[in-house]
Amino acid sequence: MDAASTGSDRLPQGIDVCAPNDPDRSVTGRLPHFDAASLRRDFIAQGAFLYLPDFLPPDITSKLVASVASVSPSVNRNYLPGHKQGGSVSRHTIDRLAPFIADLYRSSALIGWLGQVCGEPLQMSPLDDPHAYALYFYTRPGDHIGWHYDTSYYAGRRYTLLLGVVDESSCRLDYELHAREPGAVVVPGSIKIPPGGLVFFDGDKLRHRITPLSEDERRVSLTFEYVTDPMMRPWRRMISNMKDALAYFGFRQVFRRTKHRGIFPGRGGA
Repeated sequence: MDAASTGSDRLPQGIDVCAPNDPDRSVTGRLPHFDAASLRRDFIAQGAFLYLPDFLPPDITSKLVASVASVSPSVNRNYLPGHKQGGSVSRHTIDRLAPFIADLYRSSALIGWLGQVCGEPLQMSPLDDPHAYALYFYTRPGDHIGWHYDTSYYAGRRYTLLLGVVDESSCRLDYELHAREPGAVVVPGSIKIPPGGLVFFDGDKLRHRITPLSEDERRVSLTFEYVTDPMMRPWRRMISNMKDALAYFGFRQVFRRTKHRGIFPGRGGA
């Protein structure tokens, strides 16, 4: 049994049908089915962690699956011995090839609801952050990522929203709740994230991993990163950029000047 509450007692019985090309409208129609106040209590009790196996409306999930097909030729494969193996697509590529994902990331309804769950206002990551929204591909046997935290290099906290898109695999998200709370009992858990499922957590608090992919399996997940303060010191930006270039997206995607409003790495912006 999973250690964390799934909120399944608060899952909707029906599905709202909204315009598939308007993710904010679709999310707005979905969110009233979830009790944000109750889910916030779960989030706090679980050390800044929440799992909902049925969150996204089907129209959004189907558009995300289509987005995966659009970006698949542009996946950057990476391998760090002893830690991770897999493929990644950064926000910069997504902006060109799958703009629906960017529209969903910017949904004011989604951002406001997540802020209610975590208890503080959230902002979008800066325009030059390749992790702001990204797709992660597990398509070859052994693809995985080892135990880690989603460390924030920002002045404030960084929250991760993990959404299931494709799961034809035996991969699991293993995690440890309360791992960094002095004197707390660490609570282990292990879940699968089906298409449309949600995991939301404070990146600096949840120790987690994705178990290795087996033969003839496939898994693709989507992450959104939201912050409480988008400022970042230049030396932290350099560390973050190097990590992203080596472990995820490649140097071309990371060390590029963003063309959006003349904003450069390290200067922030939303």
